[in-house]
Amino acid sequence: MPSPVTRTTLPVMTYFPPPAEELRLIDAELRQLDARRGQLLARRAWLVAALRQAAAALPPAPAAVPHTAGFPPPRTEAGAPRVQNVLLLLGGILLTVAAIAFTLVSWGHLGIAGRALVLGGVTAAVLAAPVPLLARGLRSTGEAVAGLGFALTVLDAYALHEVAFAEAGGAGYAAVAAAVLAAGWTAYGVLPRTGGLRLPLPAALAAGQLPLLLWAVAAGAGPAGIAGALLVTAACDTAVALRWAVPAVRVAAVAGAFALGGWGAVTAGWLSWTASGPGAAARAAALLLLAVGIALTAARRVADEEHAVGLAVAAGLLAVGAVGGTARSALPAMWTVPAYLACGVALLAAVRQARLPRPVRRGAALASAAVQGLAVLTAVPLVVIALLGPAGWVPRIWSGAPDGTRAAVAAGVPWPPYAGTAPLVTAVVAVVLALAARDTARRTWALRGALGLAWATVLIVPPVLDVPYAAGLVVLGALTAGLLLAAARTRADGSPVTALVLAVVTSVALGCAALAARPATLLAPAVLTALFAAASVDERLSPVTAPAALAHATALACAAGAAAGWAPQHTALPVLAVPAAAALVASRTGGTARIPVEVTGGAAALLAIGLAAPAPPVLALVLALCGVITAGAALRPDRRALGWASAALFVLAAWVRLAAWDVTAPEAYTLPATVPALVVGALRRRRDPRASSWTAYGPGLAATLLPSLAAAWADTHWLRPLLLGAAALLLTLLGARHRLQAPLVLGGTVLVLVALHELAPYLVQVTDALPRWVPPALAGLLLLAVGATYERRLRDVRRVREVLGNMN
Repeated sequence: MPSPVTRTTLPVMTYFPPPAEELRLIDAELRQLDARRGQLLARRAWLVAALRQAAAALPPAPAAVPHTAGFPPPRTEAGAPRVQNVLLLLGGILLTVAAIAFTLVSWGHLGIAGRALVLGGVTAAVLAAPVPLLARGLRSTGEAVAGLGFALTVLDAYALHEVAFAEAGGAGYAAVAAAVLAAGWTAYGVLPRTGGLRLPLPAALAAGQLPLLLWAVAAGAGPAGIAGALLVTAACDTAVALRWAVPAVRVAAVAGAFALGGWGAVTAGWLSWTASGPGAAARAAALLLLAVGIALTAARRVADEEHAVGLAVAAGLLAVGAVGGTARSALPAMWTVPAYLACGVALLAAVRQARLPRPVRRGAALASAAVQGLAVLTAVPLVVIALLGPAGWVPRIWSGAPDGTRAAVAAGVPWPPYAGTAPLVTAVVAVVLALAARDTARRTWALRGALGLAWATVLIVPPVLDVPYAAGLVVLGALTAGLLLAAARTRADGSPVTALVLAVVTSVALGCAALAARPATLLAPAVLTALFAAASVDERLSPVTAPAALAHATALACAAGAAAGWAPQHTALPVLAVPAAAALVASRTGGTARIPVEVTGGAAALLAIGLAAPAPPVLALVLALCGVITAGAALRPDRRALGWASAALFVLAAWVRLAAWDVTAPEAYTLPATVPALVVGALRRRRDPRASSWTAYGPGLAATLLPSLAAAWADTHWLRPLLLGAAALLLTLLGARHRLQAPLVLGGTVLVLVALHELAPYLVQVTDALPRWVPPALAGLLLLAVGATYERRLRDVRRVREVLGNMN
């Protein structure tokens, strides 16, 4: 930076210089100031440029500096290029609208020469305008003008049809015009002078989508011809998308290929599905194979793997539709699903071809899986009927064994049509999964799927073949045994659990199907109980098989009672053998099987109680037996808490028995619970002297005192209040003697309430004999006395509280 210039001052003189000399000095001073100003302006320009470069390298500030007068500075909402493009687009649209209006409205006012002049001159001028615009660097303006020119060429084609080719068909002329426009726009886009424009080639590609389709419509082609035109156009678009490097052209070609190719493929698939004969099916298959070729070609050339996989999946599904549709047209209707399934399984051959790209092989595998999954879905209704249909025998048990398994399984449910090949479908997919499980990363899921499909196959074979009723039950029993054996022998991850679940489900279906005949109802639960009990030897299976065995044993007990003609309350007694067996098994079983066994035994006990509920004497016996079973289980150290349940069951049994004897005295119900409770409390106090008297004696005393007190207040005789008052007095004295809160407080409270009950009639008589003003006066005197001696009464209350607090 230049050094600053020292400002010169006028010398101090004792005299004034002449005017000429003073003017010379002033001019020299002004020249120095001008030079200094120039230096400062140059330095300022350099600093401004440096600051602008630094600001461009930094991210934008989050907030702007407030503008003058409290208003923020104006914000730029659109850059110059964006504004330019919008203006050019609007201008092109307006000119296009004007041209359309001129062509449609003012065209008839011109003669032949005028029309030719307008058509040729305006279009040529507009299409030539982008050349100088590109030369001057006005690319956006050139694009807008070229778009206007393309719109004018479309209007020229329309005008030409109205003038010279009015007799030509609209669709045929439109096809030719679209082809000519596509060729012309392509030539315009590749010319050296206009090659820099981005619009011509995508516009030509868009126009190229129409000629074949319009030609097919003009020729009166049916759906097959239209689908062929669409697929051929899609093939051309695919070729352009794979070979052209311009992004705009590639995007337009991909869009056209997907739109027209998808339309054509869907049309061909619909033609294949609705084909009435081999000839129509073959024509639809040819169209589908054309679509397959397009998709495979694109899948092998596309760089993106996910897109390639998607195209390969589409190719695989279209191939299955082509071949399967041809086979379907020549086979009976019931073989439609197996035909498509065979084609889907055949796709797996492509997975073994190492020369194919990895995305293509992966897409073939996914397409095959999709076809197999859809085929399996067609068998799902049959499996649901085989499982849930036997439940229809529950409301009409023992109504007679049907002749065949189909009637036993369906039980009034409509049988699906074309169900004869469903077992073949599930069996084939099961084999495929079993073979695929050998070399796949999802081995566990493949094995589970294979096992489930094999089970479904065996489950639906008897109703499909309509074997005899007994044979169908034997198949279900053998299937259950086989699944239990597979669960015991299999060590693969997840397969034992799957086999166990399927075994339980099958056993339920067998039990319901056996309800049709009395012998089967007795035999089926017996066999199932034996099977699940034998499987419970394996500790891995016992958490499921042991409860299942107990459940089937419960069903066997109920069936045996019903077959013997017993009443429900009498059937409850053999049902109690199940909770007894559950308690015995739980005592010898460890691990996770103990709790499921106990829960199942408890459920069987509740069922027995419910069956015995209509007969109180039998119910009392059942409750007592449940108490015995629970007491036996409470002998185990980890089930001590069941002792409370056992005591409750014994008490309930005694109450039910008393109710059956028409006993109404509450003491007959409460004393059997009070005496054991007091004994238990005394034993606890002996082992733990610090235990509270409320915990040890409170529940037992309250169980008798409170119901007896309620009965005494409603009793008009003198015996119950006398006995209750004597017992309460004795408890109060014992509580005071041994310093126990519970007997003292409960006994004293009951004693006071009994005394009030006995004195109540006399108090009422005295109250009626006294004047009406005496009770309020007595209440007032009492309040005055308490108020006068409030401090003393408060100390008395505190003393009583301390005495009670010191008691146990």
